Parts: sequence; structure tokens; C-alpha cells
Amino acid sequence: MRPTMRIITLLFTVLLSCSLWAAGVKEFTQGMQHHQGYFDFYYHSEEDKVFLVVDKLDTPFIFQSSLPRGIGSNDIGLDRGQQGDTRLVQFEQYGNKVLLKQLNTYYRADSDNAAEQQSVAEAFASSVIAGLPIVADSDGKVLVDYTEFLLSDIHQVSERLTETEQGTYKVDAKRSGVHLDRSKAFPRNTELESLVTFAGSKAGDYVKQVAPEPAAVSVHLHHSLIALPEEGYQSRPFHPYSGYWKVEFMDYAAAIDEPMVKRLLPRHRLVKKDPTADISEAVEPIVFYLDPGVPEPVRTALYEGAMWWDTAFERIGYKNAFQVRPLPADADPMDVRYNVIQWVHRATRGWSYGRSITDPRTGEIIKGHVTLGSLRVRQDFLIANGLTSPFDENADTSEQQAMALARIRQLSAHEVGHTLGIIHNFAASANGRASVMDYPHPLAEIKNGKVVLNNAYREGLGEWDLYAIEIGYGEFTDEQKAMAELVAKAKAQGLEYMADRDARPVGGASAIGHLWDNGSDPVAELKRLSEVRRLALQNFGLNSIADKRALSSLQEALVPIYLLHRYQVEAVAKQIGGVHYEYELKGEYSQPKGVRPVSADKQQAALSALLDTISPEYLALPGSLLELITPKVYGDQEGRESFKARTGLTFDPISAAEAAANNTLSLLLHPQRLNRLTQQQAVGGIDGLYNALLKSTFEHKSQQGYQRQIHNRVLHILVYRWIDAMAQPELAPEVRADMYAALTELEDWLDDNDNNSQHKYLQQQVENYLENGEWTPLFKPLPLPPGSPI
Repeated sequence: MRPTMRIITLLFTVLLSCSLWAAGVKEFTQGMQHHQGYFDFYYHSEEDKVFLVVDKLDTPFIFQSSLPRGIGSNDIGLDRGQQGDTRLVQFEQYGNKVLLKQLNTYYRADSDNAAEQQSVAEAFASSVIAGLPIVADSDGKVLVDYTEFLLSDIHQVSERLTETEQGTYKVDAKRSGVHLDRSKAFPRNTELESLVTFAGSKAGDYVKQVAPEPAAVSVHLHHSLIALPEEGYQSRPFHPYSGYWKVEFMDYAAAIDEPMVKRLLPRHRLVKKDPTADISEAVEPIVFYLDPGVPEPVRTALYEGAMWWDTAFERIGYKNAFQVRPLPADADPMDVRYNVIQWVHRATRGWSYGRSITDPRTGEIIKGHVTLGSLRVRQDFLIANGLTSPFDENADTSEQQAMALARIRQLSAHEVGHTLGIIHNFAASANGRASVMDYPHPLAEIKNGKVVLNNAYREGLGEWDLYAIEIGYGEFTDEQKAMAELVAKAKAQGLEYMADRDARPVGGASAIGHLWDNGSDPVAELKRLSEVRRLALQNFGLNSIADKRALSSLQEALVPIYLLHRYQVEAVAKQIGGVHYEYELKGEYSQPKGVRPVSADKQQAALSALLDTISPEYLALPGSLLELITPKVYGDQEGRESFKARTGLTFDPISAAEAAANNTLSLLLHPQRLNRLTQQQAVGGIDGLYNALLKSTFEHKSQQGYQRQIHNRVLHILVYRWIDAMAQPELAPEVRADMYAALTELEDWLDDNDNNSQHKYLQQQVENYLENGEWTPLFKPLPLPPGSPI
């Protein structure tokens, strides 16, 4: 283009822009579809544009992004119905544009002094998340072009695809557009939705698995513009033993003798119609709406599990305060006015979760949204079939289906509990399954020589759940005193509580908080569960799969049964170097309980039980079963739920044993655990871990053949895990020195017992490492197939 023409075009664009802004809103929007509500908006069908009426400048409101239609891959983690960040925002005008500014809610001054509040606001950064050009104004209102922001990657989809190594993607506006069917305005919320296409290259396997054209991934993005809740909500202070999530902020108006970090319980607004009545209906009950796309009998199970919470509200004086209804046909699940239980499909099984839109100022929950993975019920059914092998001439699977549906009821209650504000309690299994907020392992039992499942999952809420609702939603005159009394009562009753971080198998040190376990005695439960596993494997075979199923499918049915002990192993491993403690405040006891190591006797029993799980006898499968599992039939292939193999297409029982043994040894030889173990020796902890490991493996007298092959593989895993632990920078130097000394003893033993090829090879590896300090193993233990979630 010639310079003169370029100048003329630029002037024309400027004049057009000025003329548009000079126009009134009514004139500019002539002929457009008008949607009236919290923020009015107009839709221009010919240009596929959304124009938003901003009539509340400098007025805070809540902005919520979400993903109403996802990608469908658990590994990518962009699911249908997923909530994005909840932001406190406001519109501010700067010349010819309006900025959408996210306010900083963490740093604040909880004060009536406006100047004090302003000083904090000016001290910390805010974040402008959108710049919207003004196209018209009139009567104190401005009309902005919202389209570009609506089609932007507010949910950080492209970033997530990059993080999961699925390729490089960015928004393609030409293949994106406004989804008008789900764009609506209501008196206290405006909902806008778009179809957004992400164009990219070098698509990863997960994208290829779910997208019909991997170079173009199209999802829906949703914006909710929400009026702040009406006055009258009473925030409740957080207590570390409450069992709730926390809403946290730093209060620069706090008195010098008070902590600056303030925490609130997140909870729904719930008020009695008749405050004087012992039993009263709520002014506004908590109503959840159930996804109509859920098939029966799962839909009924979801309803029943969610409705367990109504019993907890009844105990604190409410009638029908918690309800579950079908989602109306014309309702949008992302609409902030609806608490929703959604049944979400993915290509592979994955996590369910319950999330909430919460007012960051007060902790008031505005909307709860439950996402339940639809393949979870099939995993429990698979486990039930593998445990009982029911496909004989009768082929009655009613007991197995009942177990799967019992799990769905528990899962529904669990995720709804999160949306009520309640966090996990991973110590509940040690309390007789006292909470639905634990991760439950199916309690399979042996009766009359058979594995039975009638008590696999608890029905109804537990004692902890009832306590949590009372402390979060009960009506108190003196809140601080009442909460302290409830905590004291719960502890006196022996209700245990451990949240996420403390219960994790790696890093967590709690002796009572574990995931997917059962029982108050982890060692005793491992032994009991191992007997269930032994019987189930003894009976495993043709009756473990339905007629007309390929024999090769036995492998996927076998995986959760062969690894039935995997999570109880985690609980037992945490006894070694483990500690007893609770979330304790000063003054709760006349003498603080503090931290107490697990007794030496219990740690020794735990070590012995773990060593049993790496023995060839424990890891070997019946020979009759090995003869049944064929390579995959044509049309099928090994997937993520299969054992990894070192033998090509054939089932590899040695590598299955390798993965199981590696699980135990990686837990046992974790640097943090070894560090704690060494520290505890000064106060009566156990000694001799390294000698016990070497004696139970290298000196183990095993049978020949198949079990001998397992034994040899375990030796290689042990050396790998041992040296790998020594190479970790977090390992304490004194612990590394002890491991070095024990490894030197192993080298000497191998030198004296080099009568077979395995010993000779390992002796050379250990010698090279001790002499050179370098280790580049060609062997790396295979991982377990996915276990969580069940």
C-alpha cells in the first residue's frame, strides 16, 4: 500500500472509532439482540460480537471463569464443568477503554478507616486481566466490545497443553465464536460463553487420543459476572481442627498483639426461618441439581449419597436445609445460581472433585460444583469381579454391582462435602470409617472360605462428618467458645483428623493419616488384606471375566487384585520413621501432647510386614493363571491399566513383581523417611534397617525357576533404590554415611558369594559406585499401573 493511502486509511479508522464512541448506546445497538440483567449485553449476529453495558464503574463484583465443555483427558486435566479462578474485580475507565482489574484480596486492611484500606491497596499490585475498547456511551453508561476477551484464553488452556507436553497451541479467532445459547443475563449475574479453537502443532498422545483433529482443539469457555452477595452473611473464623478449607488473608489493620494472617471457614449462607425454633426450615436451603445425563442406577446412587448430608443438618436443627433436585432442562450448569453435581466423561478414569465459587472477602460459598468421573464406577466393578471371580455357570454379578454403587454413593457424598467447605480427613479410616471425607479402600472380607463384599463401603455419614457440619453451620452465641468446646468434645471422643499434606505417602509423617487404607492397626490390616489377596489370586482365572471376553483381558482384571495391598503398604511404610501428633493449640491440654515417634516395636513389626511383600513367595502368581493370559487379541492393545512388560507382547509376570517390589522399596528407602529414622534412634527408634533389608533379600533362600527369577529381579531393584536414595540431595549426610558403610558390607558379601551371575554383576556395579561415586544404571524399575482413584 502507498504511504498516502496508508495515511488515509488510518485517518478513516480513527474517525470511525471516534464517531462510534460519540454515538449513544441506543443508536449503536440498533437491531442487536438485547439481554437485560446484572450487566446488560448486546449481540451483533452479523459480526458475531458481544457488547457489554458497563454501568457500574469502580464497583467490585466477582468474575468467575469456567470450562463448560472440556477436552476429555484425565491426564491433561481440562474437564467439562471445570471451575477456573474466582476473582474479585471491578471495571475502571481509562480514556477510550475500560479495564477489568482484578483486586488483590490477600493483602488488606480489615478496618473502617478508608485511608488505612487505601494505603494497603496502593502498596500491593493488582492485575488488569482485560482491556475493553469503548464503542458508545450515554447516560453514565459505556458500551464496550467484550468479544476479544470472551474469545481469549482466560482458562489458560494453551498453558496447560504445554505443561502436559501436548504441543504448542494458541487461540485461533477465525475458528472461534460466541455461544449465544449459553449467554444470558439475570438480575444478579450475567453469563457469557464462547466456543474457542486452539490451533497448534506437535500434538501429544493425550490430545491425539481425544481430539478428532489434533491440530485444532475446540472447547467452550464461560464467563460469569456476579454481583457481590447481599449483606447479612456472618463470616466464621477458621479452626485448624474444624475439618474445613480456609480462606486466608493478611490484615494490616490487625492489632500488634494479634496475628496478621487471618483465616475464615468457607461455607454456604444458612439461616433459620424461625431462629427460636429447635427445628426450622432454612430461609434459603442449600439445593444441589443433579445432571440429567447420569444413567440409572448410578443417578439414584448419586442422589442418595448426596442426600446423606441432610441428616447432618437435621442434627443441628434444620428441616430440609439440604436438597437434591433434577437440573431443569433449560438450566445452564455453569450458571452461578445452581449448585450442580455433574457426571463427566473422560477417555480414561480419573479424579472426581468438588469445588466452589467463594467470596474471597468473607468465605461465603456462592456456588458448589461437583465433577464426578463416569469411569470410576467401572473400576470398582472391575475390582469386585477380580476379588470374587463370579463368572461361573450362574454369572450373577449383583453383589459386585452393589459394591460399585455403594462406592458411588460414598463418592457423591465426599465431593458434595468439599463444596460445603469440608476438607479431607485421612485419619477417619483409623476411627472405624468415621468420615466420607476419607479416601476409602473397599473392605473385602473372608467368610466361609470366600471373599465377600457386603461391607465394602460404609453407608451414611460418619461421626466426623456430623461434627464438621455442626462446627461449620451450627448457630452459636459465643462463636469462639462454642467452637473450642466442639473441638474439645471431638478430641475427647477420639475423633482423629489428618488433612492432605500429613497423609501423603511421600513427605507425610503421620502415623494415622493415610490414603486408601483401612483399620486402626496398619500392620494388622496389611496382613489381613494379604490373606484376601492370596485367596482372590488363588481363585482368579476364567471365572474372573465374562463369557466371550478375550483371555488377554485377564491382565487388566488381574492388576488391581495383584496390587490389592499397594495402598496398605503405604500406610505401613509411614510407621517407619513415623510420628504421632495432632493439630494442637496451646492450652487445649494441661500438658501438651506434642510429637511422639511410633514405638520401636510397632516400627519393627511394620518393617517385617513390608519385607514380606517383596518376597518371591508373596509376589509369585499361580502357574495355572500364567498359562491363561495370552497376548492381546487382534484389535486390542496394552493400555495404561496394563502391567508394563520387558517381554514384548506376552504377559510378563516377573516385571509385574518388579513393579510391586519397587513400590515397597521406594517407599521404604525414601530420603525423608531415612532421615527421620536416623534422628529417632536417639530417642528409642529402630536400628538395623539396612542389615534387615540385605538379609531378607540377598540371603533369602528361594525356590528355583519362576520364584528364583523374581528373587533376582528384587536384588536389582534393591541396589537401584539404595544407590538412588544416596544420590538424592535431600538425604542427610550422616544417613548417607551409614548407607555407604552398609553398601561396603554388601560389596564384601557379594565378593564372598560371587557364585552366580547376578551376584557378580551387582558386585561390579556396587564396586564401581563406591570407587568412582558415579552411577549410570541401564536398569530402571518399571512403575505400577495407575491405582488412584478407586
